[in-house]
Amino acid sequence: MSTTGLGAAAPAAAQETAPAGRGRSRTRIGDRLLKVYVWLIIAWLFLPIAVMIVFGFNDTKSKSNVTWQGFTLNWWGRLGEYPELTRAVVNSLQIAVLSTLITTVIGTLMGLALGRYRFRGQGATNLVMFAAIASPELVMGASLLSLFISSGVQTGFVTVVIAHVLFSLSFVAITVRARVIGLDRSIEEAARDLGASTWVTFWRVTFPMILPGVVAGALLAFALSIDDFVITQFTSGALQTFPLWIWGATRIGVPPQVNIIGTLIFAVGVAIAVFNTVLSRRRT
Repeated sequence: MSTTGLGAAAPAAAQETAPAGRGRSRTRIGDRLLKVYVWLIIAWLFLPIAVMIVFGFNDTKSKSNVTWQGFTLNWWGRLGEYPELTRAVVNSLQIAVLSTLITTVIGTLMGLALGRYRFRGQGATNLVMFAAIASPELVMGASLLSLFISSGVQTGFVTVVIAHVLFSLSFVAITVRARVIGLDRSIEEAARDLGASTWVTFWRVTFPMILPGVVAGALLAFALSIDDFVITQFTSGALQTFPLWIWGATRIGVPPQVNIIGTLIFAVGVAIAVFNTVLSRRRT
């Protein structure tokens, strides 16, 4: 090869390397901007929670807890100072636990049926479930109230549980359905080939595989139930739950105990989510 050919090849190689280097640089800048954007969104979402946690330590001297007046741990030892608030929290927890148990059982069976079998009316069932998720809570709350009044049912604890089951059911069923669709059916067939009955195959093979979806649906149902306001307002009657009590207390001032209870609920939710994530990673 002549020196002229080498001289012509060198600039061409340099031209090919330069655009590639600029492309990698732009990619790095784009990745950094995307990370910054994601962290800004996370900070924006967690800002109200941080304010709630901080004002649980506010040394307020009045009923209004909106101005920082100093740090204190005094309110943490006075959680039971408002019996109505304690009763409302207990009502919320009881309703959330009971409705979650009912919703998880029914929703898991619905998710199994929708994800595994084909039957008449399946499309209509899917449509109704997604419509229940997409419809405003105002519509569901008003319709349930009309149903209870026309049926002569006294609104209270039972009607709130029924309402929470109805609006949480679709979330659990869809979550379990997505898990069932992704199952490897050959594992269940292998269990049957080895002599396992249908019942044993379900509990030893199928249920452990769909358990992450069941747990995710149950946690979602619990979270939806414990902080629901609109549907509960329509169907609660004289019953007070935690969100309803806060709404009533805003007229005279929300005490710091509300912030503390909210902090505890948030901490328990984070602990459950972290535990579930660690457990899933260990299984994987």
